[in-house]
Amino acid sequence: MAIDQVKLEAFMGNFVHDFGAVMHAATVVVGDKLGLYKALTDGPLSADGLAKKTGTDARYVREWLSAQAASGYVQYDPATDNFSLTEEQAFALTVEDGPAFIPGAFEFATAHFSAIPKMIAVFQTGEGFGWHQHDAALFRGTERFFRPGYAANLVKSWIPSLEGVEHKLKAGAQVADVGCGHGASTIIMAQAYPNATFAGFDYHEPSIRYANDAAARAGVADRVHFEVASSTAYPGKNYDLVTFFDCLHDMGNPIGASSHVLKSLGPDGTWMVVEPFANDRLEENLNPVGRIFYSASSFICTPASRSQDGAMCLGAQAGEKRIREAVMQGGFTRFRRATETPFNLVYEARP
Repeated sequence: MAIDQVKLEAFMGNFVHDFGAVMHAATVVVGDKLGLYKALTDGPLSADGLAKKTGTDARYVREWLSAQAASGYVQYDPATDNFSLTEEQAFALTVEDGPAFIPGAFEFATAHFSAIPKMIAVFQTGEGFGWHQHDAALFRGTERFFRPGYAANLVKSWIPSLEGVEHKLKAGAQVADVGCGHGASTIIMAQAYPNATFAGFDYHEPSIRYANDAAARAGVADRVHFEVASSTAYPGKNYDLVTFFDCLHDMGNPIGASSHVLKSLGPDGTWMVVEPFANDRLEENLNPVGRIFYSASSFICTPASRSQDGAMCLGAQAGEKRIREAVMQGGFTRFRRATETPFNLVYEARP
């Protein structure tokens, strides 16, 4: 092998960065679950002080704090031997309903590791691995990973980008949120539009139970209900708005889902499809965002689709062309990209 030393050193530098990130991820999950980050928001603390405040062991906490400081997730003052959070770190690490909350993303990512033995098997057999077969941490992590983006954009920019939809919601629309998971997107919309009614559907029964409890906690259960149903058979007619958040590409039969959405909409209804940001060509997605979504798709999205009838396997980086084709083949006549963020594309489909 003719090794270019400069290129090798650059690659190894990437490895050191990536390996540190992988090792750091689990520590973020631990700090989030033990309340260590939140305990630091009141001001600088020593390792002993943080341990006392959180009911944890001081020696473990010092090692954890050292890891956080090395990763740039907390500040360290050698003069006082205290640790603290900047305003920005505190906002991203502790404000769970905020638009920049990140611990959920690490919970989502670390859940992948428990699936490694199953992934090795399905890579060899070509079989599917359904959403419901994953570790339960993935369901919670997914909600916490995606909710900040929904909180930041759904009501502020995504719905206003749709033709006439915001007016209908304010007046009192009927909405179906399909593939709702734990119901974060449904509840955010219900809180913003108190005259509208919402039905959330997902095939995963544990998620539906969680979503109904979440609606009760949020005080919107009088206008929101969740039930188990698939994307090709959920009940109801004449919906003003049907929404699919980050899930159409996971489905085995997205064309069948499109056809069912069309049948469930009212004459002037709208289908909003939110998908991970992706360009149409692989080489255009070889970037940090594409890296996240291709990795997630390898373990979650593609195996989930492969486990279902149809097994179309669009993947999380399907791109606008393939999403458009699936939607239009279901019978829709109008399709457009309504808006976008660095992480999402928002499509509008009309009958």
